[in-house]
Amino acid sequence: MKKHKILATVIKENSGYSAFATIQKHFIATEGESFEELKSHFIKALNLALKCEGYTYQLSDIKIQFDLESFFDFYKVINAKALSERIGMNQSLMAQYIKGIKKPSAVQTRRILQGVQQVGKELSEVRFLL
Repeated sequence: MKKHKILATVIKENSGYSAFATIQKHFIATEGESFEELKSHFIKALNLALKCEGYTYQLSDIKIQFDLESFFDFYKVINAKALSERIGMNQSLMAQYIKGIKKPSAVQTRRILQGVQQVGKELSEVRFLL
């Protein structure tokens, strides 16, 4: 049997973060005060739940999906106002999505994701003069 593909959902809570995933019939969930603590707890919970399979999972084995609030809370370096301008979205609407006041449609979510991914692609190609 080979290692499972793990997709963990991370959500910003009032007192930190929570994460959950379903792998076959196993539901794995945990929480942490910081994102770093959450990742550590999730790896421990995952390895405990799937111990009988003989694999040890690491952070690199997990794909993480965020809700918008969690993403912008963790990646504070991404300016939501600047991103909204870049993708042509009303700044107030973006703020409402991030605060959870409104839920974005699938189309709006993809639009935001594409904007974030484009910024990431551009940043990965940056070079500095030496």
